[in-house]
Amino acid sequence: MYKIINAIKDFIQATDKILISLSILTSVYGLLMVYSATKSSLSEGAIISRDFRTMLIAVGIGIVFAIIISLIDYELIIKLWPLIGFFCIGIMIVTLLWGKAPPARPDARSWLVIGDTGFYLQPSELVKVGFIITFGIHLDSVKDTLDKIKTLFLLCVHGAIPVFLIIITGDAGSALIFIIIFIGMMYMAGVKLRYFAAGAGLVAAISPLAWIYALKDLQKQRILALFYPDLYPAVIYQQDMGIRAISNGGFWGSGLFKGTFTQGSLVPENHNDMIFTVIGEELGFVGAVTAIVLIALIIARIIDTGKKSRDNSTANMCYGVAIMLAAQAVVNIGMCLKLFPVVGITLPFFSAGGSSNLSVYIALGLILSIYRYNQTKQLDNLMLIGIRTPFTE
Repeated sequence: MYKIINAIKDFIQATDKILISLSILTSVYGLLMVYSATKSSLSEGAIISRDFRTMLIAVGIGIVFAIIISLIDYELIIKLWPLIGFFCIGIMIVTLLWGKAPPARPDARSWLVIGDTGFYLQPSELVKVGFIITFGIHLDSVKDTLDKIKTLFLLCVHGAIPVFLIIITGDAGSALIFIIIFIGMMYMAGVKLRYFAAGAGLVAAISPLAWIYALKDLQKQRILALFYPDLYPAVIYQQDMGIRAISNGGFWGSGLFKGTFTQGSLVPENHNDMIFTVIGEELGFVGAVTAIVLIALIIARIIDTGKKSRDNSTANMCYGVAIMLAAQAVVNIGMCLKLFPVVGITLPFFSAGGSSNLSVYIALGLILSIYRYNQTKQLDNLMLIGIRTPFTE
């Protein structure tokens, strides 16, 4: 018992208590909003909804995973990069072959059903973390040759593999987040702006072909509906209701459990992709800003850990996780404010998605591991201790 107590004390002393506290506090806030969003649709005699229970379980399991991962020396995690890479590719191929589309997303076969439980796992959420790990190592291994075309080509191949596998399952939203993570990590690693300009030119050139051959009709309609809402009233309905809900909240909000649109279930998927509309209606501008500030503080803490990292690969990973959270938050809130088309992206810590919450805490476990071992021992650059990749010159 004495050893266990000492181990707990050592963990608390060495871990990032601020990041853990902020994350749990934000998840509690999210759980409260999901409970409110699903309260009116509870069946008779039920205390909590299935979506609330799924999120609660995912957050609980995620916290346990985060603690376990934080106790693993991240040098070991880095040395296991080939296994992580093969797992990510393997699970995406499995999803491609046997993926299912849940009732709320009939346009995307990007979920796996867990046995007979009826729960859906979205592998692309877990693959985000694996991609950040492997791409962070890749960037470090070629940091001295980032001006070479061969290096940039191989980096692009690395980024294109998960994006391609995700797009063909129909999940364009997750593919967009991967692309943002890829670009952000490349920029933070020191790739020069002229290469991004060249890439932007290439994207602009092939955009017409992508519009004609890659996008599905519903995806095109969601984009067009932002500019021509009268032509696509059914497509824009969700976002119109979301804007009205947020407007109804005003500065202070309608009050918890008192939102007209929220409690009337007038905003489709308001417990998940549109959870920000619930915050805006019931807690108003103050509640919405509070949610944004909490997420921003978590991101800032992760970036701070990256700045203090003693090697490039772990700094890359920290920046990758920060970019992931920021990208999802911006895209999700943009969807709710009718600035972006609906692409099925969750709001970190707030949306009810089980896979999303689980992957966020797994990513936080990686950050906690980096923080913990930065505090406890002096590290040499990983390039000097024999960790190599096929991309190393």
